[in-house]
This record gives sequence, structure tokens and C-alpha cells, in this order.
Amino acid sequence: MKAFRPLLQAMPLLALLFATSATAAAAGNVTTIELAAEASRPAANDLARATLFAEASGAAPGELARRVNGLIADGLKTAEAYSSVKTQSGATHTYPVYGKGNRIEGWRMRSELTLESADTAALSELLGKLQASLGVASLAMLPAPETRKKAENEAMIDALAAFKARAKVIADAFGKPYRISHLTISSSGRRRRCP
Repeated sequence: MKAFRPLLQAMPLLALLFATSATAAAAGNVTTIELAAEASRPAANDLARATLFAEASGAAPGELARRVNGLIADGLKTAEAYSSVKTQSGATHTYPVYGKGNRIEGWRMRSELTLESADTAALSELLGKLQASLGVASLAMLPAPETRKKAENEAMIDALAAFKARAKVIADAFGKPYRISHLTISSSGRRRRCP
């Protein structure tokens, strides 16, 4: 197998801010303005995740289970030598194979194994060994949770700075100070509202 060389791409993370700025005028006269600002920061795809599988077909479900579970157990044992790779057994499915007359003619079983690591060289080497007995269902590069969180936090700070700058431009145009009456922050699809 060729060495696994993932293309590292930047994934933008978005922090959106929706807020209402109120410019207080004389006694009870308030001008309300809705203002939005956004910012994004790239997050490096520094985590590799692979899903492998063992699959077999046959007449006896018990025999299939022994074969498939044996392959997954062997895979887990091989992976123990790679301390930088997080390994976890995944979903297992057994389902009938139907023939003529809608009668069960056999069974098919599939079980999965998930590998995850920031050490792509180790993961590549392990995948090379495991592919002798297991198939690869998927392979993806994505930001590690800590990388994603850092990018989201930086984007949120950038968006807040952009909001403050835009609010100042509007307040200066009115010649009055502003205050925030409510603020909603959305980051990667999650929204938080601040009263």
C-alpha cells in the first residue's frame, strides 16, 4: 500500500453575531438598530479518522460471528502496538440474505473498527497492515476537537471586534453612544443568546 499522505486543508469556522444596538436619545426616545457581524478562522485538518470493516456471508450466523469477530479482534490486537492511534470497535450488523420465494438462504455480517490519530504516519502504517484482512470503509481528515475549539474562540473574538467597530461607525454617524440590548452568538451552527 502506498503511504497514506492526506491533503491538509483549512476548514473555515464561522462565528456570527446578531445584535441590537440601542442609541439612547432624550428621555425615553430610543433608536433601535439591528446589526450583524461575522468572522471566520481556518482550522487545520490535523486528525485522521478511518473506519475499517470485516464482512462475511454464509449459512450459519454463529460461524459468521466467529469469523468476523475474530478478524476485528485481530485488528484490535495489531493496533495495540500503535499507542498514538486511538482504536475502537464499532457497529456490528447481521442480516438475512433472501432468495426465491422470499426465503432466507443465508446470512451476512459486518463489523466495524474505527481508528483515529494525529500521527498520520502511524495511522498509515497501521492501515497498511490491517488492509490484509479488513476493508476500508472511509478515511477522512478533520480538525481535532481542540483545534476546532481554538479556531472557534479566535473567530468569536474577531467577530466581536468587527461588531464593535461597526457599532461605533453607526453610533458616530448618529453622534450618540450605543448600548447592546441583546446579543446572539452562533458558532458552527450553535447559537447562544446573551440578554
